[in-house]
Amino acid sequence: MKPRSTSNFSSAIRGASVLRRLGALALLVIASGCATGPNPNAADPFEPFNRGVSRFNDVVDDAVLRPAATAYREVLPSPVRTGVNNFFGNLSDVWSFVNSVLQLKLQHSAESFMRVNVNTVFGLGGLLDIATEAGIDRHSEDFGQTLGRWGVPSGPYVVLPLFGPSTLRDTAAWPIDRRGDLLRELNDIPVRNSLYFVRVIDGRANLLRAGQLLDDAALDKYSFTRDAFLQRRRNEVHDGNLPNDGNE
Repeated sequence: MKPRSTSNFSSAIRGASVLRRLGALALLVIASGCATGPNPNAADPFEPFNRGVSRFNDVVDDAVLRPAATAYREVLPSPVRTGVNNFFGNLSDVWSFVNSVLQLKLQHSAESFMRVNVNTVFGLGGLLDIATEAGIDRHSEDFGQTLGRWGVPSGPYVVLPLFGPSTLRDTAAWPIDRRGDLLRELNDIPVRNSLYFVRVIDGRANLLRAGQLLDDAALDKYSFTRDAFLQRRRNEVHDGNLPNDGNE
């Protein structure tokens, strides 16, 4: 009989293989339904479509999100905004822990687990970020990164309506990430929707200054955003240790 540890390791490897095959299949299905423009950029073959979606997102941002985020920042004092941001960060640490386990990142798993427990128990349900003050690092992980960890390529750049920059791999992983969102567990729909809205506005408020600098500095906002996003995602998947061949 095989030792239990060996059996668990073999199961993890088989699970990783299944994740890789499912992710690759999802990318193939999505790619087969997308049209490309003439002479496409290798990283962005859907550029005409993506630029149209980006313009739509900019209209929504200018009309709704940016004004709401500006009001949010002006009305609420900084300690309150920090508490709100900490609360949602603590919730996201739970899903980061799950994905760290799926990626077999033992140190990241342990630190995310400790963060959730320390901030929930001693940080008033996550309103205070005691873990960071104690030197426990945050490791943001999602299912798209998990697929990338096991070799699923990112695929072309995609801009999603309302949700913004993504890749085919991250788009395929998005339904799983949604299932891992703890806010979905709330049965009170009005409260749940209110928290969704507050999380979006809080996140947008954190980007107000960066967004203004981007608007002022970038000659082509779309290209700058695309290149910065793709570089950031590659760094996240590889934890900053990019492969020498430039491939994922």
